Amino acid sequence: MLFVRLAEELSYTKAALELGVSKGHLSEQIKKLERQLKTPLLLRTTRSVKLTQYGHQVFEQGKRLRSELYNIERSISSEKVEGLLRLTAPRMFAQTFLLDICSQFKDLHPDIEFEINASYQTHDLNVKDFDLGFRATVNPPQDMIAAKLLTYHHAVVASSQYLSSNPSISTPEDLIEHQCLTVNSYSTWHFSQQQIQVKGWLTSNDNTLLKNHALNGFGLFKVASYFVQQELQTGELQEVLSQFTQHPSNCIYLFYPQTIYPTHKLSTFVTFVKQYFANQSICHRQIRPV
Repeated sequence: MLFVRLAEELSYTKAALELGVSKGHLSEQIKKLERQLKTPLLLRTTRSVKLTQYGHQVFEQGKRLRSELYNIERSISSEKVEGLLRLTAPRMFAQTFLLDICSQFKDLHPDIEFEINASYQTHDLNVKDFDLGFRATVNPPQDMIAAKLLTYHHAVVASSQYLSSNPSISTPEDLIEHQCLTVNSYSTWHFSQQQIQVKGWLTSNDNTLLKNHALNGFGLFKVASYFVQQELQTGELQEVLSQFTQHPSNCIYLFYPQTIYPTHKLSTFVTFVKQYFANQSICHRQIRPV
């Protein structure tokens, strides 16, 4: 089916765009087909793509096969969104957004089910049995369909109680005098132009626990801004050193394997997720310090 579309367009760029796959993925699949058939199907130059004699034969037969596949699809396809979607996402993202997303989608499509793997492990969706992934990255997987959902920075936050009863903070060096709540004993905090070795009485792999301790006035906490968005907006937490942390921005992407025809439930869910974040103010501006 990839070859048939390429043969119609006679352009890798146009065919890849129409199919919703990358140009590199399309090229690799066509080469794989040629190896399987043990014959060249295309004549490639720097300016054009032409069909060989065998390419014309495969093209004509492929069009007939495509027509039969469409007939089969029309006879059995259902517009009903149902079944299981397997998702993988960073734990903080899952806690902040994903449960709400899935709950709202479930309200619209009662027969859908979800299985969520919430961790910080990076999974290869071409190998692992996941339908869709979310990842914090500035370089989404090149062999996947990817869409940017939101940008964020790593904010240094604390309660007003803590800030009012401890030395003022105007530069990253001032953190040396403070109690810093750290994740997994990572005592190096990165800023736009420097790194600071911090110290504190508590380290944990649970960001929710650390956020709660920051809310209770036990120290400073450096974390993805979207994870403390609500607390910043209500004033329960305040951000410091924002001029040193706003850039560069980080991103959350959704991604899924490149297929010619993604399942109806997956394509419907992807559209829903994109619209969900289009409606979030976090997509349009960085969280500002209170």
